Amino acid sequence: MSGSDVASEAALNTIEGLVDTGRADMDPSRRAVLSTALYSAALVVPRFGEADETLDRLEHQAAGRTVRIGPGDVAVVRSMTEKVADILDELGGAHARPMAAAFIVNSVASYLRADGSEAVKNDMRAAASDLVYLTGWMAMYEKAHGLGQRYYRQALGLAKAGSDEVTYCRTLRGMALQAANLKHANKALQLADSAAEAAPKAGPRLRAFLRGQQAHGAALVGDRRLAFERLRETEAALSKADNRRDAIGGYDRAAFEFHRSSVLYALGDVTGSIEAMRASNRARPAVEKQGNAHANGLLAQRQLEAGHLEAACGTWHNFLDDYATLSSARADEHFGIMRRRIRRHLSNPKARELDERARELARQKAAA
Repeated sequence: MSGSDVASEAALNTIEGLVDTGRADMDPSRRAVLSTALYSAALVVPRFGEADETLDRLEHQAAGRTVRIGPGDVAVVRSMTEKVADILDELGGAHARPMAAAFIVNSVASYLRADGSEAVKNDMRAAASDLVYLTGWMAMYEKAHGLGQRYYRQALGLAKAGSDEVTYCRTLRGMALQAANLKHANKALQLADSAAEAAPKAGPRLRAFLRGQQAHGAALVGDRRLAFERLRETEAALSKADNRRDAIGGYDRAAFEFHRSSVLYALGDVTGSIEAMRASNRARPAVEKQGNAHANGLLAQRQLEAGHLEAACGTWHNFLDDYATLSSARADEHFGIMRRRIRRHLSNPKARELDERARELARQKAAA
């Protein structure tokens, strides 16, 4: 990315840098440039206590402001973040992320520049960090990995400025997932371990959230013993958690079974990973269409890999039920994989039926 497109590296953790990233993400003509930004596997992420201090820069930018924020303004950011997460689940990141970017530019930046009590300002930075983390997660999910990493780093800066270790470690966990998706196994494990270290006082739900990612990281580097040890720790922590469903950074039975499926698949147990993914699907609410589509896309691929063609076709039909109303690059990728892999099986009636439905849906999406 050139300097004319987004803020420089030196300005990354300033309000202006955040605004510039969000403004470019709002603009379809500039978003294409952002999406080509390179992901850096060599990025060194410091521990919370050693992280770059952005508070002085934020304080300097707020100096002399007459606008003041209060707890109600923090609540607005929290509420908007939850609503964006709901839209993400129901309609996909292609709709939700531009909304998040626009809110960051048009509202959150002003809140961050405003004056207020120290407690309120820290709460605002933490709330902003949650939203920026979610926006980075959406960018990662939409395969704009360089942009996702940029948002993640800005979320880390805000969390540090707000003295919020929980959001800091949650963001590190997101970065670990990104590294895992990009097949950087050692980096994925390193970031997952860093996330766990950043939250030594985590409650059971967050502890499960972090241990699950550590289990996947261990599996990716081939450490079977550690992977299963972490899975046991994940399940034990989850059993102690309440039934609250968090819009951001939540962890439930569906997420645990998804992690278990990922661990088993990484260790070569395709059959076990299929059963775990089915368990994840049974536990996931139907309203989470994006999560269902991703899980079913993976499940169908693994069923086909195991030689279960007709079962895979059935799962792909379930995928298409959700895909019909989603706007998501990740779902588009699953759709493309399905169409390519089913072509060699068109002698099977179930495969032909699936292919015909996919062709019609492709025509409908192209005309929309």
